[in-house]
Amino acid sequence: MGGTMGLWTLLLLLLHLAVCVSLPAPANVSITSYNMEHILRFWPDPRTPPDARFTVQIHSTRKQRWKTVAECAELTAGQTCNLTSKLKDSFGLYVAQVQAFRTNQTSSWTTSNLFHPLADTVLGPPEVSVSGCGNCLVLQIRDGPVQLKDLQREMELNVRRTGDGAEFRLEQPYQQETVISYLQPGVEYCVSVSFKSLINRNSVPSARRCAFTSPPPPQHSLFLVLGLLGAFTLLVVIVVGRFIFSSKVKNQHLPCMKFRSQPYTCLKSSLTEGDGVAT
Repeated sequence: MGGTMGLWTLLLLLLHLAVCVSLPAPANVSITSYNMEHILRFWPDPRTPPDARFTVQIHSTRKQRWKTVAECAELTAGQTCNLTSKLKDSFGLYVAQVQAFRTNQTSSWTTSNLFHPLADTVLGPPEVSVSGCGNCLVLQIRDGPVQLKDLQREMELNVRRTGDGAEFRLEQPYQQETVISYLQPGVEYCVSVSFKSLINRNSVPSARRCAFTSPPPPQHSLFLVLGLLGAFTLLVVIVVGRFIFSSKVKNQHLPCMKFRSQPYTCLKSSLTEGDGVAT
């Protein structure tokens, strides 16, 4: 009798264990990060019941233990988990895991890849403004999240001249204000900026910002100068033309005219006072 009871107890225990792990495990557990904001995502198995919930745990390689994330203890399918406040050690290494559960049922845990906050975050585009300073440009760059100050960052500047499309690149240490020198005055340039560091090469360049090195001449002044130049050129042409025409007339004989009293009489064009008629 005792053996029979023990066998039934073992069968019930095995059945209980089978029921408890009967849920399919989540898939594609990953941590993505943008400007030090860390988000955990996962995909529920298609066979997971609609009423199932999901819990998240994180593990730090320094503390050697798993810890449940209270804010993400009962997620529904499609929800994400913000781990920004939990992964505080920028130089630490972390792993996350997700489990599906419902009443008397759980799934096995699915873990993410090893995550390094500073190395794996994507450095988003900085906010940049550009202004001219004669033969140079002044760049004002707004700093990103405070955690990014832990990075020994460099800036890569892409400078493009608007007129002919000529461009060049500069790399220099990060500064909130920097000057690009030795440019042509009165010319428009466009600049984009991206961050880089020794441990992070995941960067997105900023949108191009354009400015003239020095103000170009106003359009109405340019039209006025062109108009005056055209009028002066026309005046010179008229004066020179009249001068040439007058010179030709003075040196040319008038045509011979026939009079009744004389067969032919030629009048000179250079008649002066007191001159007569030459036959």
